[in-house]
Amino acid sequence: MSGVGNDERARRLLRRVTAGIPAERSPITHVAELPARAAGFAEWPDWAPRAVVDAVMATGVARPWTHQIEAAAHAWSGQHVVIATGTASGKSLAYQLPVLSALTSDSRATALYLSPTKALGADQLRSVSAVDLAGIRAASYDGDTPMNERDWIRAHARWIFTNPDMLHRGMLSGHARWARFFRSLSYVVVDECHGYRGVFGSHVALLLRRLRRVARHYGADPVFVLASATTAEPADFASRLSGVDCVPVVEDASPRGARTVALWEPPLLEEFAGENGAPVRRSAGAETARILAELVIEGARSLAFVRSRRGAELTALSARRILAEVDPELVEKIAAYRAGFLPEERRALEAALLTGELLGVATTNALELGVDIAGLDAVVLAGYPGTLASFWQQAGRAGRAGDDALVVFVARDDPLDTYLVHHPAAVLDRPVETAVLDPGNPYVLAPQLACAAAELPVTAGELDDFGGEAARQVLDSLVADRVLRRRPSGWYWTSRDRPQYEVDIRGSGGEQIAVVEAETARMLGTVDPGSACGTVHPGALYLHQGSSYVVDDLDLEQGLALVHAEDPDWNTSAREIVDITVLSTERKQNYGGVSVYLGEVAVTSQVVGYLRRRPSGEVIDHIPLELPEQILKTRAVWYTINEELLRSEPTAADEVEDVRAPGGAGLNPARVPGALHAAEHAAIGLLPLFATCDRWDIGGVSTALHENTGEATVFVHDGHPGGAGFADRGFAALVPWLAATREAIVSCECPAGCPSCVQSPKCGNGNEPLDKAGAVVVLDTVLGAVRLTTPGTTTR
Repeated sequence: MSGVGNDERARRLLRRVTAGIPAERSPITHVAELPARAAGFAEWPDWAPRAVVDAVMATGVARPWTHQIEAAAHAWSGQHVVIATGTASGKSLAYQLPVLSALTSDSRATALYLSPTKALGADQLRSVSAVDLAGIRAASYDGDTPMNERDWIRAHARWIFTNPDMLHRGMLSGHARWARFFRSLSYVVVDECHGYRGVFGSHVALLLRRLRRVARHYGADPVFVLASATTAEPADFASRLSGVDCVPVVEDASPRGARTVALWEPPLLEEFAGENGAPVRRSAGAETARILAELVIEGARSLAFVRSRRGAELTALSARRILAEVDPELVEKIAAYRAGFLPEERRALEAALLTGELLGVATTNALELGVDIAGLDAVVLAGYPGTLASFWQQAGRAGRAGDDALVVFVARDDPLDTYLVHHPAAVLDRPVETAVLDPGNPYVLAPQLACAAAELPVTAGELDDFGGEAARQVLDSLVADRVLRRRPSGWYWTSRDRPQYEVDIRGSGGEQIAVVEAETARMLGTVDPGSACGTVHPGALYLHQGSSYVVDDLDLEQGLALVHAEDPDWNTSAREIVDITVLSTERKQNYGGVSVYLGEVAVTSQVVGYLRRRPSGEVIDHIPLELPEQILKTRAVWYTINEELLRSEPTAADEVEDVRAPGGAGLNPARVPGALHAAEHAAIGLLPLFATCDRWDIGGVSTALHENTGEATVFVHDGHPGGAGFADRGFAALVPWLAATREAIVSCECPAGCPSCVQSPKCGNGNEPLDKAGAVVVLDTVLGAVRLTTPGTTTR
């Protein structure tokens, strides 16, 4: 499709997907034209062996771009480097050039490549293998590697492509068998490093520190090369992740075609009413299926990014049904792509999309990272993917290879998506957020230090790498628990067993709950113990790889949830009671009647029942449950408002429309719980705009009188033991966060609250009570106090 002007091609596609919709009911809230960018070329460096340059050029790379050579030169000179440029900017060459040069120049040198997914690692291995150089011996080492190949890889492979999980369990745990490899380790490549955030990122940060100490043990000091999508403060983030100072390369010199970006808000469904009578919008999935079908009719090669595996399957199915009524021959032009497919199935789908045999693919974020899909005409995003980095990574799939393209962002019915489609600058003009991780989280640090000690005794001189005094305190606690033994030379592992097999780096480090199909004894997956009561309670609908199961029994002691296959016409949502206790205050700011805090809390929750609902949102019934309390110790940000600011006498206006009364904030006391609750929900929905998290990574509690604070209080807390850094970002960005929260509520057209503003899909109280107008008063009060009062002393 290249060669056709942006105004012509992309606008024609946009007209196609809006055909038949009256102008006054147009779902498009904003259209932006992003200009094309010309390439900036560089010369091949003198330090690269001619054989390497010739082999790379033979793969089709005639001339490198300037950012590729800048990053490669830093790495070749021995500097740790992070290259943070856009999708399809050729970051692979930036690390392939120095690594291949090193492996060619030194026959003993080795290199390690890490990716967050096996699919990306396999794709990059194919890319390296296509560079025809003798003696490189690149190999994949992951969970799919046959056992009979692993011995050869340990003995002979020089560039190993793996993932953090396999490094954690399969390499560091038995490093003596990898002595040849670690002794000559020259480079460590950490690809798509922006994906290592939250608890997973914190585990990976400590895993990389373990890798460095094992390499040092064998006499190696590898250079780290990190590749990332465009991200804020890439040098700082890469340094926190890797534990070494990194030089940033951020000027993207790759060519980019012009792109038209359309923001799309699905229409309200007048014939349906949701929870508590709230208005309901047409789902983002249904809108996306229709848009995808129209793009296929137009002959445009397109990707639709959907948030879940089941959603990807349903979007593809719906698009195929639409096409069946228009042209049955087009039905086979649509497919779904997601994790869970066999590798050969994924490769076949990728090839079919590249050749044009497939025109439309509904995918999860499995196609967001790195896999080389080029020359697409359009990308549709069904819902905000959680971060701006992911948004632009997915949008960047459109117009690869410099072609012009269309990007459509379809909002889901939640506060953040609604805010974004009505505030285009928050998507188009705002810098991407800083990725959040916290290697000092004791719930992550403790199991990682245990793993480190099991690999090699931890010495006092290594404590700074793991957090200094915080690491010493954690080590002392492990000694007290008899997990480690303290000797003059360091801390030693005491057991014959290896902790690596017990520590889940993608979770909280606790024992996972296995989800097993009772009839076949097939394990479908695992669930974090902290969320098990809410997701796999008896009667819950559990989704796995596009299939539905209903939970028969949950045994927390045995770590087992038994399910049976069933595809009912309802879904479930847990109902829980939640209490929160302040354990310690780390930071506090006073603003004259309003105080803001950051600290540690204990969240006590108990699932007491669940609702069954129709897809329309209609509640079928409420079923009670008897499950134990769960206690989560984590971090939270919270604010309090004193009684004088909220106190008022009811007035006639209060009882009609106006919630204000003379003096102060003026909330009728009866409305305070609903106002705080609504403000809490909306704040949870908007925090992902300022911290790299999903709303499911965080929770909240609000109360008109909290026993620890003695005042009306709203808490927003991390959903992971020890915290993942999200509450800290909320504290740091309080004013813009709460200002965006207020704007999201005010700009929503519903009269009394809906999923687009103050209702939450995971509310344990059934979204009651909620007071939309009262939430605006609460936020006005907090923002007014913060803006008008000189901040008090911050205590630490």
